[in-house]
Amino acid sequence: MPSRKVCVVITARPSYARIRSALSALSKHPGVELQIVGAASLLSNRFGSAVDVLRQDGFDLDWEISTLLEADDLTSAPKATALQLAELSTAFRNLKPDLVVSIADRYETMATALAASYMNIPLAHIQGGEVTGNIDEKVRHAVTKLADLHLVANEDARQRVLRMGEREETVFVTGCPSIDLAAEVMRDRDRYRCDPFERYGGVGDRFDPKQPYLVILQHPLTTHFSEARREVAETLAAAYEIGLPVFCFWPNPDSGTEGASAAIRAFREKTNPTSFAFFKNMEPHDFLSLLLDSACLIGNSSVGVRECSYLGVPVVNIGDRQAGRLRGANVIDVPGGHQETKAAIRRQLSNGRYPAMTIYGDGKAGQRIADILAQVPLAFEKRITY
Repeated sequence: MPSRKVCVVITARPSYARIRSALSALSKHPGVELQIVGAASLLSNRFGSAVDVLRQDGFDLDWEISTLLEADDLTSAPKATALQLAELSTAFRNLKPDLVVSIADRYETMATALAASYMNIPLAHIQGGEVTGNIDEKVRHAVTKLADLHLVANEDARQRVLRMGEREETVFVTGCPSIDLAAEVMRDRDRYRCDPFERYGGVGDRFDPKQPYLVILQHPLTTHFSEARREVAETLAAAYEIGLPVFCFWPNPDSGTEGASAAIRAFREKTNPTSFAFFKNMEPHDFLSLLLDSACLIGNSSVGVRECSYLGVPVVNIGDRQAGRLRGANVIDVPGGHQETKAAIRRQLSNGRYPAMTIYGDGKAGQRIADILAQVPLAFEKRITY
C-alpha cells in the first residue's frame, strides 16, 4: 500500500511547538509521507526565525510561502490570509497531498482550511473545540466547520465540537502535542536546562538564571489592538516593581504588534531596567525549560493555560485573550492594569508551584495523532448532524 501524503501547514513559532511531537511521529510512521509547508512569521527573522529551529530538529520544508505583511493595522491579517490562500492553492496542486493538517486558530489557518476544502482535499484540524476571546474564537470554530477530522485536546473540546454538528466518528481526543514537549522537559530536566544568555544572547542585562525570575509574554488583541502599547506598558511596570529579574519575549505578529513592541522598547530606553532580558524566540524545549524554572509567567499567551498547567507554573493571565478556555488552579485572571497585575504576581509568588494537571494531555498526543492520520478513512464531503 502506498504511503499516505500528509501535509502540515505551519505559520508561526507557537504553531510549530503545537505540532512538533506529531511531526516527529509522522516522519517515522511507515504509512505516512510527511510534507511540511512553512509560511508567514515562521520564516521571519523579525519574529525569531522559528524555521531555523524546525530545521535544527531535523525537518525540511517542502514548500515555503512568504506572506507576512509589515502593516500594523486591521488590513494586514485579511491581506496576508488572502495571499496565503492563493499561494497554498499552488503548493497543494504541486504537492498533491492526501490530507492537509491545520493547527489551532491563528488567522492564517483560515487560508489552509479554505484552500484544502475548495481543492477537495480532506482537512484535519488540531485543537478545535476550545473557547477563548479575541478573533481566535471565530477562526477556530470556522476551521472546525471546514474540517473533516478533528483532533482535540480533551473531552471538553470534543463535546463542543459534537454540539457544533460534527459526526462522532470524526472527532478524536488525542491531547495537545505541546504537552508532549512539556512532559519531555519534566522527565529529563537536566538535559533541557540551559543558560539562555549563552544560547540565545538576548538584549539587556544578564543575570543568574538560577535565581528566582519572572517571564513576560503578552500579545496584542485584534479586537482592541490600539490599546496594545498601554496594556504591555502596564504589565512591564508591574513586573519591574516586583523587583525580580525578568525574561521578556516579543509578541506574535498580530494587529497591534507594533504598539506592543513600542511599549517594550520605550520601557527599556526610559527605565533602563537592571535584570531585564529581552528575547525574540527560543527553541520549544528551551522555552518550556525556562518556564519550568520560573517563579511566575505573566501575560496572555495560551502557554500559560496549556503547558503551564502540566508544568505547575504559576500564571497571571491578563485580559480576555484566553477567556473561557479550560484552565487549572495555576492561573489567576486579572483584567489588566498596573496595580491589579502587581497584586496578582505577589499572590502567585507567595503561593509557589502548583501540582501538575493533565487537562490538555498526558504527553502522548503526537503518536496518537500520527496513528489516526495514517489510518483513518478519508473523505472531503460531509453533512452536518443537527
